[in-house]
Amino acid sequence: MQGIYRSPEGEQAIKDHYRQFLKHWPVANQHLRIPTREGETFVIASGQETAPPVILLHGTAFNSTMWMGNITAWSQHFRVYAVDIIGDAGLSTPSRPSYASDAHSLWLDDVLLGLGVETACFVGISLGGWIALDYATRRAERVKSVVLIAPGGLASKNVLPWALPQLLLGKWGRRKMAEKISGPASANPSPAEKAVSEFLAIVFKNMRPRRKSLPDFSDESLKRLTMPVLAILAGRDVFVDSQCARERLETNVVKSRIHFLPDSHHSITNQTQPVLEFLRAVHEV
Repeated sequence: MQGIYRSPEGEQAIKDHYRQFLKHWPVANQHLRIPTREGETFVIASGQETAPPVILLHGTAFNSTMWMGNITAWSQHFRVYAVDIIGDAGLSTPSRPSYASDAHSLWLDDVLLGLGVETACFVGISLGGWIALDYATRRAERVKSVVLIAPGGLASKNVLPWALPQLLLGKWGRRKMAEKISGPASANPSPAEKAVSEFLAIVFKNMRPRRKSLPDFSDESLKRLTMPVLAILAGRDVFVDSQCARERLETNVVKSRIHFLPDSHHSITNQTQPVLEFLRAVHEV
């Protein structure tokens, strides 16, 4: 079986750049390494240890630096654990278990055990949203609320026919793919935007993409979501049929709340405050 990296040198390049990002984490934090049945999982913990816990799950082809713009606000009210998803461009084990199993939920069981967390709110984007949904449908008693940002698992579009060929077309193809996902690049990108763009180029060059599509959850599974659910959906999402996803949530999830952003792409940004307001309302903090 092929590893997730194209070479040892490529793996090192990704991890070196990630570690440079981590030096700029904007609040006091701890780096935790949690043993799990899949292997070691890397977690960044921020906020007061006695505050209500929130688990963050990033999108694919990235890592927990995805949350650097949110962490200052959220960690003022919560103990926030940014988890590097296994098999991705972070510091967790390169394991990629099947989506058609309970492996990711068992992995999160181990992560929560290592963190000493019994119940928590979960915030997930894209792949992280799918993992959060998977856990909430299997472990509803451990999930206080869920925030889903452009999540997989509700109404997935098949992107592999166009995405994989573009990844093979070098820098031009990667740029076109990024535009489909995030919209046209800024004419005057900020230093932070440039750094993220450069990092993603390194990831796509050196990491093999996930080739398995995220399976959609059944209506029966969605009906198990008895906790409050906030879904933030984008009208121009190339991965998610957002209108269908909205209808499925409104039909099957009693405590669902939808924020629909008609002009946004899959890489939804600027949602720090809406997510914080939702989490504070759930915890009354």
